[in-house]
This record gives sequence, C-alpha cells and structure tokens, in this order.
Amino acid sequence: MANSITLIGAPVDSGKRRAGCLMGPDAYRTAGLDKALRDLGHEVTTGANLTPEAVALDAAPHLFGLAETVGWTRSLSAAAFAALQAASVPVFLGGDHSLSLGSVHGAARHAAQSGQPLFVLWLDAHSDFHTPQTTSSGNLHGTPMAYLTGQPGFDAFPAFEHPVPEANTCIIGLRSVDGPEHDMLTASGITYHDMRDIDENGIARPLSAFLDKVAQANGALHVSLDVDFLDPSVAPAVGTTVPGGATVREAHLVMEMVHDSGLMTSLDLVELNPMLDERGRTAQLMVDLAASAFGRRVFDRPTRSFL
Repeated sequence: MANSITLIGAPVDSGKRRAGCLMGPDAYRTAGLDKALRDLGHEVTTGANLTPEAVALDAAPHLFGLAETVGWTRSLSAAAFAALQAASVPVFLGGDHSLSLGSVHGAARHAAQSGQPLFVLWLDAHSDFHTPQTTSSGNLHGTPMAYLTGQPGFDAFPAFEHPVPEANTCIIGLRSVDGPEHDMLTASGITYHDMRDIDENGIARPLSAFLDKVAQANGALHVSLDVDFLDPSVAPAVGTTVPGGATVREAHLVMEMVHDSGLMTSLDLVELNPMLDERGRTAQLMVDLAASAFGRRVFDRPTRSFL
C-alpha cells in the first residue's frame, strides 16, 4: 500500500554538547532515503531543513541549549501536525533525540483532534526519562519520554495538552539507565524491555504484544528510532555508544513488523552523527531500516559493494 510521506530535515544539535547531529539530514539524503522510499511506490515530499523558532528565555545554567531546544520543539510540533493533517506520514531526519520533544508533541495534538489514542514505540539504549530537574548532564536529549508522558518540570516548553499515557509507551533496547531514571521508570506504567529480556525471549514477542495493543485501541503509532538502539559494531555514528545493542537482523525485523502492522503514522530517525561514521555505513543502515518500515522485504534489499 502506497503512502504519502513527508521527509522533514531536523538538524537539531542543541540537545547535547557533542556537535555533529546537525549534519544528519544531509547524510540521510546522500544515502538515498528519498529514492529508497520512492522505489517502494510511495509519494515522497521533501523540502528544506526546518529552523527553530526564536525564543527568549532566562538563562538556565544547569541546562545546555534550553532556548534553542524550546524553539526546535515549537517548529517540529507545527511541522508534525501539518504533515499529519495533510494525511502524510512525517519522517523526521535528525538531529539529536531532543527533536522528539516536538515531533511527538505535534503527533499527540493531531491524534487528539482525530479522536485516536497515540502510542509511542521508543527504540533506544536509553529511557530518556529525565526531567530538566533530574538530569545531571543538562543534556535535553535525555528528557523527551518524560515530556511526552506529562511529567512535571517542563515549564519553559510548550504545554503538553495531550500527554501520552504511560501505558501507551514501550521502550525496547534498554541497556543504559541511571539511578533517577531507573526509579522513575520502575514506578511508571511504561512498558520496557532491556537487552537481557531481548536475549532471553527474542525481540518479536514483546513488540508483537505492543503492536496488538495499539491495534486493539485503534491507535496511531509514533516510532522513534535512535541510532544507539543498534550495536555500535554495526552503527558507530552516534555519540552515545553502548555495547550490546540490537543486531542488524533484529532491527530489520522490528521495522518489518511495524510495517506489517499498518499502524505507524510518524517516524523519528535520530542521533546520527556523520562525524563519527565509517564511510557512511550507519547512515545507509538507517536508510535501509526506514525502508523496511515502509515495506521493503529482506529479499528486496539491494546488495551494495563498497569496493
């Protein structure tokens, strides 16, 4: 089934101190994301990269890039809402994971207006469940899950009028969670699966259970794919590498199952830092995973030679 897809460049680099994610959108374009999706029969709309709204805020010394991140949140929310209103699937080409503060905000607004519950699948080594008050690093790319589920402490950000119920969120791939996040996560209603769980039970079973839940609720599904969901041996271009991540085949299975479900309404591709890549292989893998989410099958995957 063909989709209308809107590729939205989001060169967000304010969510953490290590620069480089602002080059992510161009890396996805160079790796052929547009062509890969068109070759699957989809109608693809592309455009210039977004820019953040200008925001004036008092300084918050313990937080990095607060005003710029708030500006990005506003711009990204508006872009997500506009694409969804036009019956298109927005794909956000990041950009660090703080972009999800805005993409999910816009998706939640649209879902509420459409009368559908929003569900979020978070594919990440980290839970990103800090608030601006609990983060010790001050890096706001570690806060989106708290924001989208309506946790307190985000006074500088746009009000999240339609927070995603914790029971409507699922994190897969966890393997780096600090103390405060651990305490918040275990006390929450969020479903989460760390890599030991995946090693013992496989990745298909927990994902299938979550997708069934979305389908039974006639929900809309936002998928947020962080490069560090993958093992750094296959995806080195990320500033937050954590060994022991998903294999290439596990990641493709996840995206193929998402496609088969027919539930995905929006997608983030985040934390790609081309400065850390090896001959573009992480960008290419992320493009291939996005193609799997839109219908490419294992036997359809092109063979590439880098010789």
